[in-house]
Amino acid sequence: MLLNVSYSDKKITKKIDEAVGKPFTLKERFKMGGIGSPKLGIAKASVEIYNLLILDNNTNICNIEMRPKGIIVGFRSLLESYALVIPYYKLTIYKGDFAVYSVHVDNHFIKVRSDTKAIQKFFRKLLDHKADNLPTSIEDL
Repeated sequence: MLLNVSYSDKKITKKIDEAVGKPFTLKERFKMGGIGSPKLGIAKASVEIYNLLILDNNTNICNIEMRPKGIIVGFRSLLESYALVIPYYKLTIYKGDFAVYSVHVDNHFIKVRSDTKAIQKFFRKLLDHKADNLPTSIEDL
């Protein structure tokens, strides 16, 4: 689900928390060694996201925040902040040629360049966390 998160709105916050869980506590963040990605350069994106990104002339970058039940891919366009909220059971990650990771959910995708070891290490951590936290039955959703 693609949301405009520029302004504090309790309905949107509740929607995000229901989909991917509340943010990790500070203690959990230290234990995990961080929950956020380094800056990720966007190489390609789905039509709806691409149409937002081309509105300005800035470098297209995003970041990923891990949550207990999913991830949030955040990016900016003009003066607005957007979040692509992805529960783990809908998340698909592909590693493509030429050091590119592709993050897919429903009809949205973002391809990011993975040109540093830090980015590759983050995606390994993300995939491990996803494997540990996937729902085991339909009641867990």
